[in-house]
Amino acid sequence: MQAKAVIDHLVNWLRDYCEASKTTGFVIGVSGGVDSAVTSALCALTGKNTLVLEMPIYQAASQVNRAQDHIAWLQSKFQNVSAERVELTAVFDQFMTAMPKVESGELLNLSLANTRARIRMTTLYYFAGLHKLLVAGTGNKVEDFGVGFFTKYGDGGVDLSPIADLNKTDIYEIGRELGIIDSIMKAAPTDGLWGDDRTDQDQIGASYPELEWAMSYLNSIPQKAGQIPDSKFNVDDFPELTERQKQILKIYWQRNRANRHKMEPIPVCLIPRDLRF
Repeated sequence: MQAKAVIDHLVNWLRDYCEASKTTGFVIGVSGGVDSAVTSALCALTGKNTLVLEMPIYQAASQVNRAQDHIAWLQSKFQNVSAERVELTAVFDQFMTAMPKVESGELLNLSLANTRARIRMTTLYYFAGLHKLLVAGTGNKVEDFGVGFFTKYGDGGVDLSPIADLNKTDIYEIGRELGIIDSIMKAAPTDGLWGDDRTDQDQIGASYPELEWAMSYLNSIPQKAGQIPDSKFNVDDFPELTERQKQILKIYWQRNRANRHKMEPIPVCLIPRDLRF
């Protein structure tokens, strides 16, 4: 990848979009991860107002420290960067108090994790409306269009997605070119929605390079993959693969199918013309 040229392209795209939309700049949630670090740096490079928000909800200390260190790094380099810390733990607690009590379990834990992301999205749009800013998304290609590893109307609720055509490995390359701090570059990717340091790989069962391989592999045989009904997908139909590759392909396929509702337009029930008259 021509990292410097890609950075220039992304920065120009962001600047042009901002100017065309008659907004003043960007707001980004900074998590302490490489995706939000790269996105915020790209936005800062436009010269437009760039507001970075730290929005902890029972956040692991390591994530908080990385986010704060990144914000300090950004502000040391760019005069157009401002920052806000919005402590949302009490908001989250109040939400939980207002909800009916249900038995603890996997579905409750997942619902509450997604609620964290949606509270943060609401906060981002509060500041966006207040300062005429665009909410810049931080999702990468395999998350947004491969396995759907994001919260619908949470971190998926954005105005524009500057890095969504870049794989995670691409983003690390861009991060190195930008000079993103080492603690972020070396940290294991995590969505930060669980109040601990569980990684994305812990949740998904495969690393980002492995998922990128699966995405590329299936895209290389679209006719074959496209003809397999979801119920008939069998990794043993790919005898050329190793056992680990079959496992990764199964993980990718299952998540892609389960999360397709996040990646496709909201279905609209069209009213037949003869029923209108």
